Amino acid sequence: MSGKTYAGSGVDIEKGDRFAQFIASLPSKAVSKSLGGFAGGVEIDTNLYKRPVMLTTTDGVGTKLLVAQKLGIFDTVGIDLVAMCVNDLVVCGAAPQVFLDYMAIGKIDEPKLQAIIKGIVEGCEQAECILAGGETAEMPDVYHGDDFDLAGFAVGLVDKDNILPRLEEMKAGDVLLGLPSLGVHSNGFSLARKCISETETEIWKELLTPTKIYVKEMKYLLTLKGILGAAHITGGGLEGNLERVVPKKLKMELNWSWPVPSIFDAIQKGGNVSEAEMRKVFNLGIGMALVVSQSEKDDFIKLATQAGITLLEMGRLMNG
Repeated sequence: MSGKTYAGSGVDIEKGDRFAQFIASLPSKAVSKSLGGFAGGVEIDTNLYKRPVMLTTTDGVGTKLLVAQKLGIFDTVGIDLVAMCVNDLVVCGAAPQVFLDYMAIGKIDEPKLQAIIKGIVEGCEQAECILAGGETAEMPDVYHGDDFDLAGFAVGLVDKDNILPRLEEMKAGDVLLGLPSLGVHSNGFSLARKCISETETEIWKELLTPTKIYVKEMKYLLTLKGILGAAHITGGGLEGNLERVVPKKLKMELNWSWPVPSIFDAIQKGGNVSEAEMRKVFNLGIGMALVVSQSEKDDFIKLATQAGITLLEMGRLMNG
């Protein structure tokens, strides 16, 4: 009787090594040349910071992966993975430096993994950071068939004096401005998937529109006077996420008057979802929200517009 082998147990080391080589061969400046080692990193220009603070984030794509699986389209969820991490860094004022991915799968499917990693590299290019490493874990006894999951990790740097939010500077009358979303992004899919008919293929494809990466816009906006806080709008909607960067003594007054992408109407009608529930779960057209000093609002919007950045007026802060 022949002895047991790792391959016979469902783990293919050769395929794993081949996938690692594929990542290292991608022609992108966002891919670290040190991939394949035990750790990865980037050189830091310490002249850029007086008192550098390192911030870290981690996130995943959630059940949006089931939409990718349903459609057999995997080249966008990697962008989502990067976006969910780096957007959390920039709202704190930090510039993303490195990103790492973790892929957990039942079996190595090379075309699927290659599509995912290409999306991750595209996301790193948009976020102006480096894919410094990662892990592909083939675990056939945990993930069955085509099951898989993704997790991402990002590191950013910010000068201590520039960390957001600046709660002590916020006051009643300060304005709330929004950067438009590209759609649902990567939250609320446990509800959204149950609201769309199986036959609505085009709407399912629209659900896969990747999360917008706001790094380049935010890097510019952070140089302008007046920005006091920012929130990445993920699960919990606008109010739930803005509450995290607004002092308890103040409350938000939202006007809800900005354009809302049609995908949200399809979700709401398809599931007979109440307006209150929609606002609680989804971004409803605002992917990132800013708190800007009332006195700097006009110049802030003017300079942003000149730079090609769209800002939507969402409301203001009031005494609580």
